[in-house]
Formats: sequence, C-alpha cells, structure tokens
Amino acid sequence: MAVEGTEKRVTRRRQRTRANLLDAAFTVFAAKGFGRVSIEEVCEAAGYSRGAFYSNFATLDELFFALYRDRAELIADQVAGALALDGPDLDVSAAVDRVTDVLLLDRDWLLVKTDFLVHAARDTAVAQTLLEHRARLRRAVADRLSRARTPLPSVLGGADGAAHAVVAAYDGVTTQLLLDRDVEGARAWLGQLLTALLTDGGTPVRTN
Repeated sequence: MAVEGTEKRVTRRRQRTRANLLDAAFTVFAAKGFGRVSIEEVCEAAGYSRGAFYSNFATLDELFFALYRDRAELIADQVAGALALDGPDLDVSAAVDRVTDVLLLDRDWLLVKTDFLVHAARDTAVAQTLLEHRARLRRAVADRLSRARTPLPSVLGGADGAAHAVVAAYDGVTTQLLLDRDVEGARAWLGQLLTALLTDGGTPVRTN
C-alpha cells in the first residue's frame, strides 16, 4: 500500500510538472515564436531543470506537438459540446451563438497555431499530425450536422462539405484576428459567416 501511494504521488507530481512545462512553453512560444525558443528558456520560464524537461519530453518538437494537440482537442471538444445541446432539429442560429461563445479565440494560441502550420508546411510528418487534428474538428461538426433534421444549403454538398466550410471560416476569421486583435469583432463576424454558410446559398438539402 505504501508503494502504491508513493507511485500515485510521483505520477501526480509528474503530471503537474508536465502541465507546468506546457503552460510555460505556451507563453514563451507565443512571445518569441517556436523557432526562436530553446529548451533552457522553457525550463527557466517553468522553474524546472533540464532533467525535469527530459523526463517528460524527448525534444522541443515533442513538447510543441503535445501543446498543439492539447489545444486542438480542446477546440474540437468545445465545438462538439456546443453543437450537442440541440435535439434532432438543429437550431442553426442558437448553435452558432454557442460555438462562437466557447470557441478558443485567444491571440497567443493563434500565434502558436500559425507557427505549427508553418512548421508543418516544411515537414510531411508534422503536416500529417496537423491534418489529423483538423480532420477531428471537421468530423465533430459533420457528425452533428449529419444527425440533424435541419436542411443544409445544397451548394455545400452535405454535412462533410459544410464541416469543411465551417473550419475554413474559422481559419479566415482567426487570420484577421491576428492582425487587428479585435476578439469581439472576430466572434461577431464568425457568427454571421457561419449562419450565412449553414442557412443560405441555394436549395437546401437534407443531411439524412
């Protein structure tokens, strides 16, 4: 029992260390850019030694992937949760309001995400990781739309096409947000854009 208790304490301590390293790395990456950050800077910001770093991550790339994965999964969960609150008849306007309210529109995150995108553009293995996370977000949206009785504009070609359009709209709005820093404006514009995408644009088609 004593050994089991010690192992649990070690596990919890390691989890805290990992979380603190990720939080510190997020701040440093957002401020300086991924390519300009060293392991030493992350350790200094977190208040840990290099040994603590290497007990959790083999490389700075591995930490970067973990950071991106955590944030990307948070976004997918937020979107799925916001879309799941309606019954079979999806209220597009209400669902869009919920999505834009909870969606992560944090400028520091967008800076880190953009760094990851640039990194992925030059490395096929990294690109595959990014594609997988983007696909998960699209699946969360498409799954909800496909189960709804609410018709979609035919120009989108069904739930999968609508999900691609939603993610593309998010990409465009967040790019503008990086430049003008207007978070509330970004939420309002994203809401208008998503509502227009999902309700207008031609003869509606049923998703099921």
